[in-house]
Amino acid sequence: MGFVSTILGFCGFGVGVSVGLTVGYYLFIYFQPSDVKDPVIRPLVERDTKSLQQLMSEIPLWVKCPDYDRVDWLNKFLEYMWPYLDKAICRTAKDIAAPIIAEQIPKYKIDSVQFETLTLGCLPPTFQGMKVYVTDEKELIMEPSVKWAGNPNVNVAVKAFGLKATVQVVDLQVFAAPRITLKPLVPSFPCFANIYVSLMEKPHVDFGLKLLGADLMSIPGLYRFVQETIKDQVANMYLWPKTLDVQILDPSKAMKRPVGVLHVKILRAMKLKKKDLLGASDPYVKVKLTESKLPSKKTTVKHKNLNPEWDEEFNMVVKDPESQALELSVYDWEQIGTHDKMGMNVIPLKDLTPDESKTMTLDLLKNMDANDAQNDKDRGQIMVELTYKPFKEDELPKDIEDNDAAHKVLEGTPPGGGVLMIMVHEAQDVEGKHHTNPYVRIIFKGEERKTKQVKKNRDPRWEEEFTFVLEEAPVNDRVHMEVVSSSTRIGLLHPKEVLGYVDINLSDVVSNKRINEKYHLIDSKNGRLQVELQWRTAS
Repeated sequence: MGFVSTILGFCGFGVGVSVGLTVGYYLFIYFQPSDVKDPVIRPLVERDTKSLQQLMSEIPLWVKCPDYDRVDWLNKFLEYMWPYLDKAICRTAKDIAAPIIAEQIPKYKIDSVQFETLTLGCLPPTFQGMKVYVTDEKELIMEPSVKWAGNPNVNVAVKAFGLKATVQVVDLQVFAAPRITLKPLVPSFPCFANIYVSLMEKPHVDFGLKLLGADLMSIPGLYRFVQETIKDQVANMYLWPKTLDVQILDPSKAMKRPVGVLHVKILRAMKLKKKDLLGASDPYVKVKLTESKLPSKKTTVKHKNLNPEWDEEFNMVVKDPESQALELSVYDWEQIGTHDKMGMNVIPLKDLTPDESKTMTLDLLKNMDANDAQNDKDRGQIMVELTYKPFKEDELPKDIEDNDAAHKVLEGTPPGGGVLMIMVHEAQDVEGKHHTNPYVRIIFKGEERKTKQVKKNRDPRWEEEFTFVLEEAPVNDRVHMEVVSSSTRIGLLHPKEVLGYVDINLSDVVSNKRINEKYHLIDSKNGRLQVELQWRTAS
């Protein structure tokens, strides 16, 4: 009886399934709805703003907003660098979090909090676009749009009261619109002194928290509470105009402004060893400060003299007495050929006591290599007198952007004189007939200085500073500045070409202490040169 019931059951199941499939197919084929309409296609111009934003929510900003630039190169860079950035960021995060955790856990009677696993995953952030602002200040302002839907693996182990719980962060999403300001721009790598970061709107942060395998964010009301708390806390700290300030360089050292004047007096040399086969040598001394782009200063040549006396003085602008040193090199002058080096020595400026004269007698060495056995050979001696006169601290600009502070009187310059500072910023619309590789020549009181050359650029930027120590105010003097282009190819045809020049009367600089203007270049159609001049005096 049981066997028969089983056979009938299987037959009933087969018949039922067959009948059900047949009836379903019949209803699907013959009972289609008759009121189905074709979709209406309308042009986008007929849509309102709100509906368009909903349709275009995932389109990058550089498509929707012309102010934003496309930065695919940056996204590609992050894609290649992300495995290395991931490790560096996680290591830095652990180092930052360790002292914070150690300080906070005793307040909550927690034994320990440790990262069991910390990785940001394989998906890097994506920059949807970037807006760059141009201002007249020495700064760079960027507003990127950042979206990150990452797959991090963050496991935090918390121990308290003998129990251990592991919390896992999953499905992290961050959408933010930060403003990044690099200022001030300085001529020392990485070319900016501070980073200021702020948020232009509240960020969107979404993530899941798993505890013992359960998602804590699924608890009613907790998800919204965590979201709003994070937004409010971050906004209170970094929403514009509040900023996160990160100092990269000391601005005063980065700008390398003059901080004093070194008075050098070359007195004499003794017991020099002759370099010429016939007769005595013809010595002279080269004086130069390290870390300075200014050319060396030279004494006169004392012909046929191995114990010369010079008593010649030089004034040199000091920018960093802790790292700079005075190089003294004695040469044997030759009428034909290269001049033979007779010896040298170096005096670190940090060994000098400010405002005190110091007379020093130095042995001449072949080089500054302490392990070179040839330095034991007697090459004679040189005697110098040095006086370092720093500017007073309360008279130096506290902030390099404080222009009024730059006008204050400085001490340490020659009596009745001062320091003339010339900052060559940039040129605009300079163009040569045969080539445009501009640089600036500065000619003042017989001295010539040059900026670096910028190749193939009609709007070059230099940001180079030059200083001149003067015995008296240059009331009746002029400085001649010309923009010159030199060919980068080897040849005699059109090697150099003057793109324009300007003569600046310094009487206004002396009376106003500081001038920053754009000068129209003579013999140039539309060329202009922006120059900043400052006069700092001791009286």
